[in-house]
Amino acid sequence: LLLDYCVRFYDRQFSERHELNRDVLQRFENLLNEYFISGDAERLGLPTVNYFADKISLSPNYFGDLVKRETGVSAKEYLRKKLLEAAKEQLMNPQKSISQVAQSLGFQYPQHFVRFFKSMTGTTPGEFRERLHRQEQKVRIFLSYLSYKVFRKFMDTYS
Repeated sequence: LLLDYCVRFYDRQFSERHELNRDVLQRFENLLNEYFISGDAERLGLPTVNYFADKISLSPNYFGDLVKRETGVSAKEYLRKKLLEAAKEQLMNPQKSISQVAQSLGFQYPQHFVRFFKSMTGTTPGEFRERLHRQEQKVRIFLSYLSYKVFRKFMDTYS
């Protein structure tokens, strides 16, 4: 009976503090973005639930429960998805090698990054870049064609 009461009280914290929880999630999101931008990932390694719970001054378990209740995914899975977003963004820069991307995201070894990326997307970072390059080429061809059509229309109108 006491355990049931404690569980109900614990669960009620999440439902009655919805705005406060949203504020915590926004702070978490800001800290996570800053983690990648500032180079903390490269210095400290992959982001962890414990690190962000500490930064927000919550216990890791409570923080994990809060993220799960508000987002529908575990805090660890949320971190993995944000890590994937950051990886895709960095892979769009052709000047960065895959090893440099891996290092800047906090992976100790590039092979671990490739394995992580493939498990999340079904493709390797190299395949992702190649597909992105092909899409860029298609867009360039389309824009060239469109520019030509607009130019021809202009010339026909004013000739």
